Amino acid sequence: MERIKYLPMRLYFAFQDLRDEESGQAMVEYALILALVSVAAIGILKILGGTVSGVFSKINNDLNI
Repeated sequence: MERIKYLPMRLYFAFQDLRDEESGQAMVEYALILALVSVAAIGILKILGGTVSGVFSKINNDLNI
């Protein structure tokens, strides 16, 4: 019976520990950085894609002759 009496307080402390834990926050920050880097890389590849493709085509044509 004594354990049931302290259950609300134990639940409160458990939720408070989960709220104050910062490991989830760091993981979210890493995910945001990864997403921003991915978007930047895709944008750069879209912009430079035609140029890079042209360079490889020129190299391919030079090797075949």
